[in-house]
Amino acid sequence: MEFWFSENHTPNVQISIRVDKQLYSGKSEFQRIDVFESPEFGRFLTLDGYMMLTEKDEFIYHEMITHVPMAVHPNVKKVLVIGAGDGGVVRELVRYPEIESIDMVEIDPLVVEVCKKFLPQTACRFDDPRLTVHYEDGLRFVRFKENEYDLIIVDSTDPFGPGEGLFTKEFYGNCFKALKADGILINQHESPFYPEDAAACQRAHKNIVETFPIAKVYQAHIPTYPSGHWLFGFASKKYHPLKDLNETRWNMRSLTCRYYTTTLHKGAFYIPAYVEDMLKNVE
Repeated sequence: MEFWFSENHTPNVQISIRVDKQLYSGKSEFQRIDVFESPEFGRFLTLDGYMMLTEKDEFIYHEMITHVPMAVHPNVKKVLVIGAGDGGVVRELVRYPEIESIDMVEIDPLVVEVCKKFLPQTACRFDDPRLTVHYEDGLRFVRFKENEYDLIIVDSTDPFGPGEGLFTKEFYGNCFKALKADGILINQHESPFYPEDAAACQRAHKNIVETFPIAKVYQAHIPTYPSGHWLFGFASKKYHPLKDLNETRWNMRSLTCRYYTTTLHKGAFYIPAYVEDMLKNVE
């Protein structure tokens, strides 16, 4: 008998992945957590039945959410990461020796423990001495910070359930306050393709545009996310993601990536016409 994991992307569309076995299933006070083994995508993590990452394509998401701001900001010393319990963002950040401290705020400690055990490919750098993990609500944590961080990365779940508060105008306002005068905020911005996801993109973009003087959107292709077309938000007090991109400085680092390049960085901000129109409607 064959077993399949299926996730509905709309009432009329679903993705199905054949599963060899289920490695873990549990419930925290916040959500249901499952880890599966599949022949095509390797191990993958779902929360409340929604795909979070697979071993095969997680590098795309984590490289694009991390290296884009790091190639723009000239001097990142202190970073706040909200969510990211799978460890992928931390894995990419600790590759930068100039980063002095990383505060990671994850609401659900069980996600971190499960990922450490079953997804060591991403959860491999939690032992870095620069990292401090705070198990609490990111919305509450950032509320009490002011002029503290060079970079904030919001690696949240979708805008419902535990992650809902991380898409509000109040949250983005608190992030603005928590950033230094030249700080950058990066957030996962949902998919623009299906109507319900597009509406979430518009709401988030409207709130960010009303908060930050520079607010741009960039894209990546992530096969296991709804439609495969995924957006990230780049919001900044000072730096422009293209005008302030320092290709030479980043390339001199000789960091090996499987998706990100500084050439791709530039192209990622040239978004399709339908996405431009969708975002212009709320700007």
